Amino acid sequence: MLRPLFFIAALAIALPVLAQDKLDVKQVEAAQAKAINFLKTTQADDGSWTSPTQPGISGLVVYSLLASGVPVNDPAVAKGLKHLESFSQPDGGLYAPTTAHKNYETSIILLALVEANKDDRYAETIAKAVDFLKTIQWDGPEGAEQIDPAFGGQGYGRSKRPDLSNTAFFLEALTAAGVSKNDAAFKNAVVFVSRCQNLKATNDTPFGEKIDDGGFYYTPAGGGASMAPKDPATPEGGLRSYGSMTYAGLKSMIYAGLTKDDPRVKAASGWIARFYSMDENPGLGQQGLYYYFNTAARTFKALGTEEFTDAKGVKHAWRAEVSNKLIQLQKPNGSWINTADRWMEGDPNIVTAYALSALKACVPDTK
Repeated sequence: MLRPLFFIAALAIALPVLAQDKLDVKQVEAAQAKAINFLKTTQADDGSWTSPTQPGISGLVVYSLLASGVPVNDPAVAKGLKHLESFSQPDGGLYAPTTAHKNYETSIILLALVEANKDDRYAETIAKAVDFLKTIQWDGPEGAEQIDPAFGGQGYGRSKRPDLSNTAFFLEALTAAGVSKNDAAFKNAVVFVSRCQNLKATNDTPFGEKIDDGGFYYTPAGGGASMAPKDPATPEGGLRSYGSMTYAGLKSMIYAGLTKDDPRVKAASGWIARFYSMDENPGLGQQGLYYYFNTAARTFKALGTEEFTDAKGVKHAWRAEVSNKLIQLQKPNGSWINTADRWMEGDPNIVTAYALSALKACVPDTK
């Protein structure tokens, strides 16, 4: 009797593991509903979340609610949209008057307004915001010629260096707003994004040849920076690649029209294949984990693939793996939070918005 009992026990253990390869849409919808309910309870009376003077946070929440199917006329969404509209500036931007985050705030609010624009109620505001974002991109008018490592990027205002995270939000917003991939904004951004990649063949900065692993770092501008700590294998002067920026770089290139045959896309995909993980943000551990989940899910969706094969030949059903991981991490009250509190991931409003956005990307679009 020992053999049959052992077999049955082993089978019972194996079945849930196999289920992890399948997307359970009903479980995803249940997780979304809990998260939506949580966010409705944390909204302030003025329509904001977390801070009335940091509209990027409220923009992330409103976008995630709308993307998850909450209607525009829902009281929480309507109040949130009214709050976001109050940040409309004469120059077309959507930001707090005293902010140093004009690109982040405008790009994120733009995503929310595009999602709410089913009846063209925000068409004029969206068009003005797109034009504003183009004016603050680092190119000739901002004093950055193409030889400058800052060229084509977006950052924390004209006096601050551009970085890949800012640039990725910028390109996400332009894509959502329907801007053509042939637009100069995309073409210039590709120059900057390429300089954020550890790839000797296409990165003309001194950083490209140091590591040459196909991954991405934070910025080549202002002397260069990576948020991943160095390890003994990092060459002197090299900028270490890490997960969230590699996904952000790959997604940005896809949005800008680069194909899967492009050497930069191939190299980035190869890095992800080597370091594929749904347990950590490779290179940063638990730091920035939910930003990572959201960026990874949106990148795989942009690639148009249902499975991703890692360097060991293992096929990953990414929709199921991302959603199942998020469902496991969701708190009983419907929120998510990251105890490795970096980049404001100790704020459940931000993290829950990231998770909702990632779950949305995991569910195939229906026609």
